[in-house]
Amino acid sequence: MPAEPLADHLLETWAIHDRVQRDLLDAIPTAALAAPPAKGRSVGEQFAHLHNVRLMWLRSAAPDLLDGLAKVEKADAGDKERLGGALEASGRAVAALLRLGLETGRIKGFKPHPVAFLGYLIAHEPYHQGDVGVVLAQTGHPLDRTTAYGMWEWGVR
Repeated sequence: MPAEPLADHLLETWAIHDRVQRDLLDAIPTAALAAPPAKGRSVGEQFAHLHNVRLMWLRSAAPDLLDGLAKVEKADAGDKERLGGALEASGRAVAALLRLGLETGRIKGFKPHPVAFLGYLIAHEPYHQGDVGVVLAQTGHPLDRTTAYGMWEWGVR
């Protein structure tokens, strides 16, 4: 039996990471999305930022993948359904961009290569997961232990 191609593993890695982001959002009470942090972005604004950065890369690298996608504005950052739908849609579009990049060997506007682009995304988004955790704790809505530890359970995602 042949081994799965590396590209399949890389795309699965993105899919797991993307699910972790959405699972985190699902676990957060809606009221906590707009709780004002000491400084910086609210929790909802953090998730909107993730989606909007994904759109920025899509706009630069493969604008045809933007069909049906729209920026999440600050005013909508407290809408859990809007955030979840936006992240799911932009996650699919980024998967398509990664697939294209792995086939062609490049992501337009990003150096050095598509695998590094995946690494960039997975470095950037969890950085903001940390911000989410801090803001939740500061505003009296700390993550429950199951959710906090569940972000590391990639083998069951």
